[in-house]
Amino acid sequence: MFPAVLYAVLAILILLPIALVVLSAFTSTTPRPGNLSLSGLTLENFSTVFGAGPRRAALNSLVVGAGASLVALFFGGFLAFCTARSNVYWRGFLYLAGIVPMFLPSYVGALAWGLLGGPNAGLLNVLANDLGGSSFVNIYNMGGLIFVLGIYYAPYAFLLIHSSFSLMNPDLEEAANVHGARPLQTLRRVTLPLATPAILGSAILIFVLTIENFPVSQIIGGAAGIDTLPTYIYRLMNSSPSRGNEAAAVAITLVLVVLVVTALQRRVLAKRTYTTVSGKGMKPGRFDLGAFRLPALLIGCGYFLLATVLPLLALLFVALHKTPYISTVTGAFGEGRLSFDAFGDALGSDLIHRATVNSVVVAVSAAVVGTLLAFTVSYVVNRSKTPGRAGLGYISMLPLAVPAIVMGLGLLWAWLMLPFPVYGTLLLMVIAFVAAQMPQGYQGASSSILQVDRDLEDSAVMHGASRLRAIARITLPLLRVPLTSTFLLLLMLSMRELTVPLFLFTTDTRLLSIVIFDDFDNGIMQRSAVTSLLYCAVILVLAFVAQRFGADSPRARKQARSHRRDPR
Repeated sequence: MFPAVLYAVLAILILLPIALVVLSAFTSTTPRPGNLSLSGLTLENFSTVFGAGPRRAALNSLVVGAGASLVALFFGGFLAFCTARSNVYWRGFLYLAGIVPMFLPSYVGALAWGLLGGPNAGLLNVLANDLGGSSFVNIYNMGGLIFVLGIYYAPYAFLLIHSSFSLMNPDLEEAANVHGARPLQTLRRVTLPLATPAILGSAILIFVLTIENFPVSQIIGGAAGIDTLPTYIYRLMNSSPSRGNEAAAVAITLVLVVLVVTALQRRVLAKRTYTTVSGKGMKPGRFDLGAFRLPALLIGCGYFLLATVLPLLALLFVALHKTPYISTVTGAFGEGRLSFDAFGDALGSDLIHRATVNSVVVAVSAAVVGTLLAFTVSYVVNRSKTPGRAGLGYISMLPLAVPAIVMGLGLLWAWLMLPFPVYGTLLLMVIAFVAAQMPQGYQGASSSILQVDRDLEDSAVMHGASRLRAIARITLPLLRVPLTSTFLLLLMLSMRELTVPLFLFTTDTRLLSIVIFDDFDNGIMQRSAVTSLLYCAVILVLAFVAQRFGADSPRARKQARSHRRDPR
């Protein structure tokens, strides 16, 4: 009975929105309250897919995805190798440089680079003019779009590849050295091939994330007149009248691209074995960079400057400038043009207050509900013997293959059609975030449950405890740390999310991410900059909480070890 309830919940959260997108692509009407009909079946919507606009948007998406993946792999992979396997200077700082951009949402980075690299009034160009030079940066083109996406998705490559290099068994490298291979030959023919799963996996992940990224493509590409599939879908939905059926057809195309790329990755990795971690102890050696130690450090510092320092300084400078029109950078410090008035106005704004409260309420609620639901589904899948339980896992992972803008579109139609008065409320935002982030929650809960021996729980049941009591008294305390980490992950993802609520928000349910995007779109640059800085500060606090109370905290590890010794 209970698995049937879970199937029903997941069907409403995940399957129904996706099914409505598919249905809308083959009909002449979109779902509305009291209007869910199979009448008017047609293939005419797909004629839009083969038109000049979608073809150009699809090509742009592929170019952007491939280019951004290469940029991200260069920076992320380079920093991962330097910090994990080389004797580069300041390894600790370079490790920090590799992960800090994760706490700066990509659309905030895009906004900052719009301020830095605008062809006329960009701060870098204004500074160049102050120094007697000429404008030299224009971020509003295909190269700029690829660059911004690449540097803000490089941390994904960094973390995945760093983990692979750190766990690598050194025996094969030592064997190559014994047989006369030079360090560069060992690196090229042994080390890098063994890291292929991480390199290819991060490349595919970044490719998928960048081709489905809407806000950066809208901020940078929109100003340059470059359409990608997500921005094209958004324009179809916001046209007058709305072209929802055609948007659904284009959305299916985007989903198919994601599925094809993911299938190709699995096929490539299935042809070879990459196992290097065995039961014996190991400590990977470090490559001597020699004269390249200093250039490697400079490359890492350059990435940190481009991805973190310059964007934050740009936001701060614009926020402090008295007027939104900046004609000089150097002169602003000597003529009293800087002021905290914009911060005061933003902090005193009812809109910012309401958006901040909405963001915190939605993020915390979605993280709590998402963690509980993910744990429940994962427990049924991994610990029960209920027939058909594997299907719950497949459904939970399905949003991973569905771009956020497609998921948002489906959720809009689903909750307009369902007989529940949640549209226009924060509850709908919570529901949407839980649905979209179910894969991350499910993966986190599953990996945790699989690490805990079920004999502890079964022993309690054998001694008279009910199954629920055994879960509450043994399993959940043992999983306190990983489930807390899952909660914090979902909390941060909810705080950063923009695309999913884009079709769902109303005047009363704006989130901070929506306010930042709207202000930038409407040219309110100062408030957008101030709100972005406040937004980053909130995310930084969440990151600190994650480090302080997450799985890596000494106190948490001590309590977990103590409970394993005495599960009472």
